[in-house]
Amino acid sequence: MPRTRILTAVLALAAGLLSGTPPALAASAPRVTVAADTYTWHNARIDGGGFVPGIVFNRSEKDLVYARTDIGGAYRWVESSQTWTPLLDSVGWDDWGHTGVVSLASDPVETDKVYAAVGTYTNSWDPGNGAVLRSADRGASWRKADLPFKLGGNMPGRGMGERLAIDPNKNSVLYLGAPSGKGLWRSTDSGATWSQVTNFPNVGDYRADPSDTSGYGSDNQGIVWVTFDESTGTSGSATKTVYVGVADKDDAVYRSTDAGATWQRLPGQPTGRLAHKGVLDAANGYLYLAYSDTGGPYDGGKGQLWRYATATGTWTNISPAAEADTYYGFSGLTVDRQKPGTVMATAYSSWWPDTQIFRSTDSGGTWTKAWDYTSYPDRSNRYTMDVSSSPWLTWGANPSPPEQTPKLGWMTESLEIDPFDSDRMMYGTGATVYGTEDLTNWDRGTRFTVRPMVRGLEETAVNDLVSPPSGAPLLSALGDVGGFRHTDLTKVPALMYTSPNFTSTTSLDFAETKPDTVVRAGNLDSGPHIAFSTDNGANWFAGSDPSGVSGGGTVAAAADGSRFVWSPQGAGVHYTTGTGTSWSASAGIPAGAIVESDRVDPKVFYGYKSGTFYVSSDGGATFTASAASGLPGGDSVRFKALPGTKGDVWLAGGANDGAYGLWHSTNGGASFTKLANVEQADTIGFGKAATGASYQTLYTSAKIGGVRGIFRSTDKGATWTRINDDAHRWGWTGATITGDPRVYGRVYIGTNGRGIVYGDTSDTGGDGGGGGTDPGPQPAGACAVAYTVTNQWSGGFQAEVRLSNTGTSAWNGWALSWTFPDGQTVSQMWNAEHSTSGGTVTAKNVGWNGTVATGSSVSFGFTGNWTGTNGKPTAFRLGDRSCAVS
Repeated sequence: MPRTRILTAVLALAAGLLSGTPPALAASAPRVTVAADTYTWHNARIDGGGFVPGIVFNRSEKDLVYARTDIGGAYRWVESSQTWTPLLDSVGWDDWGHTGVVSLASDPVETDKVYAAVGTYTNSWDPGNGAVLRSADRGASWRKADLPFKLGGNMPGRGMGERLAIDPNKNSVLYLGAPSGKGLWRSTDSGATWSQVTNFPNVGDYRADPSDTSGYGSDNQGIVWVTFDESTGTSGSATKTVYVGVADKDDAVYRSTDAGATWQRLPGQPTGRLAHKGVLDAANGYLYLAYSDTGGPYDGGKGQLWRYATATGTWTNISPAAEADTYYGFSGLTVDRQKPGTVMATAYSSWWPDTQIFRSTDSGGTWTKAWDYTSYPDRSNRYTMDVSSSPWLTWGANPSPPEQTPKLGWMTESLEIDPFDSDRMMYGTGATVYGTEDLTNWDRGTRFTVRPMVRGLEETAVNDLVSPPSGAPLLSALGDVGGFRHTDLTKVPALMYTSPNFTSTTSLDFAETKPDTVVRAGNLDSGPHIAFSTDNGANWFAGSDPSGVSGGGTVAAAADGSRFVWSPQGAGVHYTTGTGTSWSASAGIPAGAIVESDRVDPKVFYGYKSGTFYVSSDGGATFTASAASGLPGGDSVRFKALPGTKGDVWLAGGANDGAYGLWHSTNGGASFTKLANVEQADTIGFGKAATGASYQTLYTSAKIGGVRGIFRSTDKGATWTRINDDAHRWGWTGATITGDPRVYGRVYIGTNGRGIVYGDTSDTGGDGGGGGTDPGPQPAGACAVAYTVTNQWSGGFQAEVRLSNTGTSAWNGWALSWTFPDGQTVSQMWNAEHSTSGGTVTAKNVGWNGTVATGSSVSFGFTGNWTGTNGKPTAFRLGDRSCAVS
C-alpha cells in the first residue's frame, strides 16, 4: 500500500549493512572530523515488507542477480548464503530520495558493472533531482551522474520497465527512459554523462490521475522501457535495433533500426493500452509485450498479451484470456533463455482472490495457469506455498474460498526466469520476493514449491519504535505491514500485530512501570484505529474510536497503564481511563497535537503543536499551554520524557527556515534550554546508562559538528559521539530512534524503507570512548580456523572466516589476527570489528558473539581488495596462540 510511504516522505521534507557488503558513494558530503565509535550494524529481521518492482538477472554470469525497491534501495543476491546484500546504505540525509530506485541494469559484457537510476518522487515531495549511479564492483562502491530532472522510484508506473538498459554489443552505450516529459536519454561513456535523444518523437502522455494537484498522480509517466535486439549487432559495435516503450496508449512502442539515429512508431501495434514490459526472445525473433489499461502498480482492470515477429512485422494477440474476461492488467513478463519459446506473465493487478501467473511453452500459442477453479469457489493449484521462513506472510488470515493464505502475491510486476536455470524463477510482490527452484514441475503436471527468497532484503518504513525495560526488547510501528514484536532480533517474527491488522501503525507506547501494557494507533480502511495489549504486545484487542476518527495519529500510555491519551487524525485529542471502550475530549489542546506521557507521574501528559508545548496534570482531561518559547514553529517535532525522572523532557525537530535543534526541559516543559552544540536534530531516544554514568544514554539523528549522522551522548548532551559512518547512513532517519534500556550502546533506528536498523557498540566498557587501541581479549586454549573465499571479482573479493574453540574452556571474547600473503586489504567486515596495524589484520568479536563454548564456533565475513594474486592466509593467531588452519 502506498500511503504510509508517501506520508513518511512528506514528513522528511517537512524536517528538511548489515550482514553483507556495505557500499560507499564517491560523491559524498565533505568529511568533517567527529568523535566516532565502532559499531556493528544489523537489521532486526522482518525479511521483506515492501514492494519489489524489479528483479534483474545478468545474462552472462550465473547467479548474478539484482533487485530494486521503490523506497528501500537496491540489493545484490549472494548465492552462497541465499541472501540479499544492500547496496545503497551509503545514501545520506541530503540525498534521501536516492533510496528510491526506478531502474537497474547489470552489464552483460563487464559483469562487475551495474547501474541504478535513482530518485523517489517527481513532484515537490522530493526536492532533489534524480541520478544514475554506476559501479565497477557490483555495487560495493558507486559514482554518481546527476540528472537535470527528477526520477520516481515510488511514483505510479514504477513497476514498468526496465527504463535503464545497456547495449549488449557495445556496453559503453546506455539508454534511460525519463518521466515528466523529459524524453529518452543516452550515455556513450558508460554512464558518466548523459544527453537527451532529441530526435526521439514521443515523450509520453499518460497520467494516472490528471486532476491530482499534488503532482503525484498527474505526472506524465514518460518513457517506460528500453529493449535491445542483440542479434542486430556485433561485439564492439552498437546494436542496430532498439525498442522503446512509451506511456502513450495510442503510440506505445517505437523502434530504431540504425542504432538510435532515427526512430519510428512500430507499425500495426495494438492501441488503447500501455505496454508495461517489452521482452525480446532473439532466438525465435519475437518481441513479447504485456499490456494494461493503466500504469499500475495497484490499478489495472483490463489487459492483453501480444507477440511481435521481428522478421515479418506480424502482430499476434496471444492473451491467455479474452480481454472481456480480464479484471487485471498483464505485466511480470519473462522468457526462458534456456528453452526458447517458454514465456510467462502475471496478472499483476489481480488482488482478489489472488494474483495469477501464466505459462506457455509454445511462444504464447497455448497457456496454463498457476491456479484454476475446479468448482467455484474451490481452486486447484499447480504450486505449494512454503512461508515457514517468513510466517507473517499469512497475515494471520483465515479467508473464505476462493481466497487462500498465504497468497501467491499481488502487485506482481517483476517476474524473471533465471537465464541459466529453467527451474529457478523469482518474482516480486507488494510484500516480499518469492521464488521457486523446481519450476519445470509445472510442465510435468506436478507441483512446484514457492518460497520467500527475500532474506537480507528489508523494506519497511518505520514510524515508531519502543524498547521496554522487560519483555520483548523491541516493538515496532511500521507502514504497510503494521508492526512486529521482536523477542529475538535475529529471527523473523511469526506474525505482525493482529486483532486488528492496521495497514500502517502510526504510533506505539507502553506503560513505563507496567511494560506489559501496550497501546498502538494506526490506519485501517474500515474498523477501529486503536488497540491494546496486556501481555507486552503478544496479543491485542481493539478499542473503540471517538466520532470522526480517520487515522491513527499519536497515542500515549500513562506511566502505570491506568489511562491513555490519543490524538487521532480527524478528531481532537481524547483521553480514557480504561482500555478505550469510551473516550472523552481533552480540553485546552488543539487537534493534531503530538502527545506523549511522563514516564513517572501517571497523571502527567504532554502535547505539542505549532511551536507550543502543552501539559496536563489530570490524566489528559485538560491541558495548559506552556510559556516556553523559542521552540520550532512547525510540526516536524518529536519529543520524549525520560524514564525514571519526572518532568525531564527532550524535544528534537525544526526546519532549515526556523528554529531547529535539540531542547531539554527539567521542569515538565515549563521552560526549555536549547543545546548549543547540536545544529539540527530530528529524533531523540534513551538507552542504558554508561558504566559510572548517572544519566541515561541519549541517541539522536542529528547534525553535529557540521556532520549529519547518528549520535550518542553519555553525559546528558555535553559531548556527542558519532556512531555511524559514511557507509551506513540509510537515507532519511528522522522518524524514530531509541536505545535499549537493558544493553548499553544498543540503538534502534527507524529508516524510511530500509527497515529497522540496530547497532551494537565495541565500547563494552561504556565509558563513551571510541574503542581505543586495545588489541582485545586473549582467550586460552586451542583454536582452529577455516578461511573461505565465497566470491571474487576483478579487484575485489568476499570471504568468510570460521573460528572454532577446540580447547577445554569457554571464551568470553576473542581477537583473531592474520597477515595476507599478497598485500590484500579489508574494506568492510560484518559480525566482527577489525583494525589493521602494518600488514596485520585483527578481527575482534562484537558484543553478541564474544562467548564461544568449547566445541563451538563463530563466523564472520568481510569484503576486501586484491591485485595480482589473492592467496589465502596460512597462519592465524588468537592472542598469543597459533590456530590450526583447515
